[in-house]
Amino acid sequence: MDFLKVDEVLANLDLKDTMLACEFGCGSAVFTLSLAKKLNKGKVYALDIQEEKLSALQGKAKQEHVSNIQTILCDLEAAKGSTFPDNALDLVLIPNVLFQAENKYAMINEGKRILKPQGQLLIVDWLKRSPFSPKNGMVAPAEVKKIADELGLSLKKEFAAGDYHYALLFIK
Repeated sequence: MDFLKVDEVLANLDLKDTMLACEFGCGSAVFTLSLAKKLNKGKVYALDIQEEKLSALQGKAKQEHVSNIQTILCDLEAAKGSTFPDNALDLVLIPNVLFQAENKYAMINEGKRILKPQGQLLIVDWLKRSPFSPKNGMVAPAEVKKIADELGLSLKKEFAAGDYHYALLFIK
């Protein structure tokens, strides 16, 4: 049983070591840390609404000698909540957090807004019920695709991200 295959998920992206990327709702930051190691000449921004998560990430990054991560305390459902200017980043990850958003459209739209043209937006979320899955808020891949289509994002790839998660890769 594979819970979430972070490195396999990242292998599905077109990565260049100089990219500017961010993780929405970094939580335990497994994506942020792994991505920062791959983008060793770039920068990864970890965004979260909880100061504790960002503080914990700073400690982990220091322990693992990863210095290209910057944390940002923000509300990703608010207008321009990420604090980035338009068209600023090459890659936006929204892994395992969309189910928590009250306004899923706003969160995806914020990801699109800060992406450069041809930038990649990756959404990973719960696919099916499990003992670990959330009780509420799960969002089906079809619903995410509908929102992305309304926002003018193009689906590039859809794949499994472990036994309980799906991944959708969009291009701006």
